[in-house]
Amino acid sequence: MGYVRWLGHSAFEMQIDGYRVLVDPWLSNPQSPVSVKDYEGKVDLVVVTHDHLDHLGDAIEILRLNPSAKFAAIYELANYVAEQLGDNSGRIIGANIGGPLKLPGISLKVMFFPATHSSDRGAPTSVVIAGREATVFHAGDTGLFAEMQFIGELYNPDIALLPIGGHFTMDVVQAAKAVELLKPRVAIPMHYNTFPVIEADPQEFARLVAEKGLDTKVVVLKPGESYEF
Repeated sequence: MGYVRWLGHSAFEMQIDGYRVLVDPWLSNPQSPVSVKDYEGKVDLVVVTHDHLDHLGDAIEILRLNPSAKFAAIYELANYVAEQLGDNSGRIIGANIGGPLKLPGISLKVMFFPATHSSDRGAPTSVVIAGREATVFHAGDTGLFAEMQFIGELYNPDIALLPIGGHFTMDVVQAAKAVELLKPRVAIPMHYNTFPVIEADPQEFARLVAEKGLDTKVVVLKPGESYEF
């Protein structure tokens, strides 16, 4: 049985096909119920959508504590992480927006897509992580973009992790439209209420999705809670 576990802000732990994956692991965020040390020797793959500190977060320290774990990100960010680690072993995988990455020893499909945002090292991204058990779309930090419809058509995500906090990303109205474009079975809100500037009501997001008459179920998690599939 797989799961996605919200660790506050945009950080998620996932178990898919037996692999433990961390996405945007800012585990020191104010909402986090965990610490970096909790994941020592327990991580197979770290995925980061862009280089802002609230997303790159604690990835480098996690990789130090998991010397066999792979890291995937946009090319320029991956190069930066490899430099910080002094690691040329091939476990740091730099990619670009496009088809599945080749991840040594990991059978999951990982594909980067655009995100309408900013970054200092390479382009900001969203990401699809697909296995036999489930396909998960993590939107990263993004505003609404029309290509979400193509992601829904091509990959039929079971679970969409969507920012709702506004100011830096989509708000609840735009995120509800994203659900309409992606058509996931489950939508989980993220990137809200960490700071006053991104305060949002996840129940309002759920209400807006329900008003659209979609089959999508909105699951509101508290930090540390999981959705199992």
